[in-house]
Amino acid sequence: MCRLLGIVASHPTEFRVVLREAPRSLFALSLEHKDGWGVAMHEDGAWSVHKNTDCAARCARYDALASRGRASLLIAHIRQKTVGETTLENTHPFTQGAWVFAHNGTMRDMATLARGTSPVRAAEVRGETDSERLFAFLLSRVDETDGTERAVERALFDACRTLRAVADVGAFNFVLSDGKTLYAHRFGRSLYILERAPDPRRASLPAAPLRESGSRLSIEPGWRPRTSAVLVASERLTDEAWAEIPDSTLVRVRRDPGPSVHRIAA
Repeated sequence: MCRLLGIVASHPTEFRVVLREAPRSLFALSLEHKDGWGVAMHEDGAWSVHKNTDCAARCARYDALASRGRASLLIAHIRQKTVGETTLENTHPFTQGAWVFAHNGTMRDMATLARGTSPVRAAEVRGETDSERLFAFLLSRVDETDGTERAVERALFDACRTLRAVADVGAFNFVLSDGKTLYAHRFGRSLYILERAPDPRRASLPAAPLRESGSRLSIEPGWRPRTSAVLVASERLTDEAWAEIPDSTLVRVRRDPGPSVHRIAA
């Protein structure tokens, strides 16, 4: 298993609490998930991606980045390898163009991924992991759209639904972002969401009520100026009011004009 984290903030923010300081921060969890780390931060229209094959808790580069890094959007991952050796090519997050991706779980049906991956995306795979092949599969579906948010969301939803319908497909929690929108999917592993306010005396807001409409399960929390960030993680990293994301759910978090959440369930 691995641990992943995605954050969308309303302004450039330091993430050292969840990356370094909290009792269940990625720094602390990396002692269990010790086969490398990666952090991608988006700011000023571009991603900066940092990776290492060392355990994050024993890596000076990770410590410096976790302590001082600032961004409005972040994807972070600590690895416990299941497929592929401990190499940089196999270390999450993976990048292609504007897209950044990190995965938690193990895909067992590689044939389905291969059949659904375009030759162009298959040729971009550099490592040995099932995770990078899942990334290529998802981007193949995105490539078939006109690039609008609605079309991309539908393509990702349909791709995830296709995989979930395969017997013994495996587990695939992931976070995926183009720097404007963060998508998170849960299937087969734990995944939680936190809506954080800037006032340290009210570190989190109560979970917004769920409203159902057909097959869609949505959160429309009525974002107010005091709301500053949405965090998605494999487990509750802090003592705040994290809410569990239902299994088989795709979550979309818009970056602008402020973090806003929409959930889609099968």
